[in-house]
Amino acid sequence: MQRKAYVSGVAALLAALLTGCTGGSDSGDTADSSNPGDAGTAVPEAQPGRYRTLPEPCGAVSQETLDSLLPGIRQLTDEEQRENAYAGAPTQTFDTDRKVGCRWKVESTEATDHLLVDFERVVSYDNTVSDDSEAESLFSTKEEAADLPEPTPTATATATETPSESESQSESESEPVSPSDSASPSATPSDLQPRVLDGLGDEAFLDDRLSSAGSTAQQRTVTVAFRTSNVIVTIQYEEQPTTIGLVPDSKEMQDRAQELASQLADSLAD
Repeated sequence: MQRKAYVSGVAALLAALLTGCTGGSDSGDTADSSNPGDAGTAVPEAQPGRYRTLPEPCGAVSQETLDSLLPGIRQLTDEEQRENAYAGAPTQTFDTDRKVGCRWKVESTEATDHLLVDFERVVSYDNTVSDDSEAESLFSTKEEAADLPEPTPTATATATETPSESESQSESESEPVSPSDSASPSATPSDLQPRVLDGLGDEAFLDDRLSSAGSTAQQRTVTVAFRTSNVIVTIQYEEQPTTIGLVPDSKEMQDRAQELASQLADSLAD
């Protein structure tokens, strides 16, 4: 009777141990599944950009626009030379789906003009960053590199600040203006200074630089850059007059470059 009681006690102890192990296993399963989906939650991918391809750059500018930007084309009498001038020369590229460009250079009796049109399609390789966001970041870097001056607020004259007609007349009669006091013909008006542009693509800016191109010749370079979705377009327009001391007209060149930029922006929007 004593041996049977001992065996029964051992059997009960083993059964209790087995039950405890089984219960622990069940409890562990419950703990592992207490945060379902943590490991398998998918991060939504950023949206791709609007553009998957780029336009053919040398065909992106019309002959009429080239006539305006490069007046020397109309002075070319040789038909083959004129056709080559209109055709332009593609810039070197290793991936026409990512970056393309075209250059034109035409000499005339008045000046030598250069035109560069560049298209860059931005692609993000980070699934959490969209193509548009990556393009926006690159464009911001490009704008910072241009080092645009701070916009100058428009001066507003008040009645107390404006001299009377008699005072102005008196001052003008008593203080003759010397030639050195007058504005330099090469000075750029404030409204033509490098600046951010509105109404062109998603964002845009214009740069205008005047530099010496050897001897006393002056070369003006107008750059217009804009971004539309994940494509960045850059226009670089240069002019160097053949007459020493003559300064290229800033407003005329800016107007021509902005007109081309508007045409390219419209063609991308189609």
